Amino acid sequence: MSFLGYEPDTALGGNQHDFPATRDSLVDAAAAGGAQSHAALGLLVALYWKPAYKHVRIKWRRGNEEAKDLVQAFFTALIERNLLAGFDPAKGRLRTWMRSCLDRFVLKDFESASRLKRGGGSDLVFDFDAAERELAATSPSPEEIFLREWEREVFTLALADLRQLCLAANKQTQHRIFEQYDLAYEPRPAYADLAREHDIPVTTVTNHLAWARRELRRLVRERMSRS
Repeated sequence: MSFLGYEPDTALGGNQHDFPATRDSLVDAAAAGGAQSHAALGLLVALYWKPAYKHVRIKWRRGNEEAKDLVQAFFTALIERNLLAGFDPAKGRLRTWMRSCLDRFVLKDFESASRLKRGGGSDLVFDFDAAERELAATSPSPEEIFLREWEREVFTLALADLRQLCLAANKQTQHRIFEQYDLAYEPRPAYADLAREHDIPVTTVTNHLAWARRELRRLVRERMSRS
């Protein structure tokens, strides 16, 4: 199964998915400081680190190691220098601003030939090896890569949101059937096999899948609206 044209991929941010419901409040929280800021920044990093890395590799033609340095330095600066304070939602979407900010950061690095070394003293963690493997199998434009990876991370986090929703609402059976059928590698199990395993009618399997798919689409839309 695929939403937005992409399969689930690397998820970051752990189980911390309780974030403000709108883009404006998310950015405000990230720039405010304190525990709420840390959680909001975690979401932003989870959504944007991989698009940023692939963007630097393709558009700016930086090598693997140099791109790692730049991306980690960029997100360290985003946090330590509170760059989000410069974002104006009235002028456009956060993802467009983030990409432009990254381009300016890379350009400034090129001009000055100096930057923070990898990690920059922060505790940010990135799976660059996985991103590099994906990059080797693709050849779209830098803009397409950035948008595609942003959509992929939105979908991954929405899947985690669905898991948390099912736990909170005592709908573990619905979630398990969704995992077994929609997230399964081929061949998928038959509805009748799922019905026997969970001791429910086949019509209930159908209803559980319809509910989970509907909720996942809603959660994807919510995630997209925040960023």
